[in-house]
Amino acid sequence: MSGKGIRIEGLKKRYGEGDTAVDALKGVDMQVAPGEVVGLIGPSGSGKSTLLKCLGAVIDPTAGRMVLGNEVIYDNGWKARDLRALRRDKIGFVFQAPYLIPFLDVTDNVALLPMLAGVSNGEARAKALELLTALDVQHRARAMPSQLSGGEQQRVAIARGLVNRPPVILADEPTAPLDSERAMAVIRILNDMARKFETAIIVVTHDEKIIPTFKRIYHIRDGVTHEEAGEGQGFE
Repeated sequence: MSGKGIRIEGLKKRYGEGDTAVDALKGVDMQVAPGEVVGLIGPSGSGKSTLLKCLGAVIDPTAGRMVLGNEVIYDNGWKARDLRALRRDKIGFVFQAPYLIPFLDVTDNVALLPMLAGVSNGEARAKALELLTALDVQHRARAMPSQLSGGEQQRVAIARGLVNRPPVILADEPTAPLDSERAMAVIRILNDMARKFETAIIVVTHDEKIIPTFKRIYHIRDGVTHEEAGEGQGFE
């Protein structure tokens, strides 16, 4: 893998010590290429949430290796010096709920991250409008979150996740609150954006509606991942 994408090797996470220790991740191996959307599925308690938090630099793994693009960010310890900057600039997040800031309009919700990274207001707003246009919600650019439909809010959340052009996006149950039509629209958008921006996207889901769209699936069981071929319907 070159340029972008993410590679995980032997990732482990242990909570606690001694007799009370729990191994939530026992040796996870994953690889997601630029422009690829893969599914991560598994029962409750299998380690999905722990894995997502490790990948998002929210919690510390216990051991293993993570490579983001050409940069080793974790190798039995964090190699990235500023985890806050890593999360802001290199990892996009899309959640089950949009978590838009209610007192900022749509453009400012998307432009905030690049502004925090030091981008000028004008440039940040231009980046935001470009993505809102790509996601077909540019006509809502000045609207407040409370004025948006659920599908529109999720599109704005996807724009926010993409605005800093991160090599990887972690999407945690992004279609759970949506009906079938809107769920398929969101997964289509994620596929389109992955190809357009060469972003590697990992979608954690229980949503049976979208599982057939993945060409590759990682099934996590008891803290270990197993790669499976998906039905591969995808979106070309």
